[in-house]
Amino acid sequence: MSKQLKYLSAYSPDVQAQVKTLLTEKRLEKFLLKKYPKTHGIANDNQLREFVQDLKNQYLKKSAPLSKITFDNKIHVINNALGLHSYVTRVQGGKLKSKNEIKIAALFKKTPVEFLSMIVVHELAHLKEKEHNKAFYKLCQHMLPNYHQLEFELRLYLTQIEFIGPIYN
Repeated sequence: MSKQLKYLSAYSPDVQAQVKTLLTEKRLEKFLLKKYPKTHGIANDNQLREFVQDLKNQYLKKSAPLSKITFDNKIHVINNALGLHSYVTRVQGGKLKSKNEIKIAALFKKTPVEFLSMIVVHELAHLKEKEHNKAFYKLCQHMLPNYHQLEFELRLYLTQIEFIGPIYN
């Protein structure tokens, strides 16, 4: 397998070699399914909004409200976006109005709840920390203590999709 593991490019050559072996031996899917056997039941934007709001209310009550929370078919994971947080500012009637929006790639409609939670926590952390800095990741870990492990396993899942195909239908 000579193709680059783009979702794992920041990881050590040893880790990448292990993942290549799992792919070649068709064991990555089994690993993921054993650890995450089923998908969440969040099928539409209203359910997603409720899921996101529950997490926000638990950890970021005092942060700015979210005006829009949706699954988005236009977000392509290939462009390194799993979700998007946008902060829109408009002038309306002489007043400055701002809105926070979260969009989650539609790919995550059919994934384990742990992966969706990781993406949502990541986007919620941007309400307080705009940059991917130490404070940002500390906040992610506060909301989801195993954030880094889930991010790695989500990257494994994206690698599985790229090389072999989806495992959750």
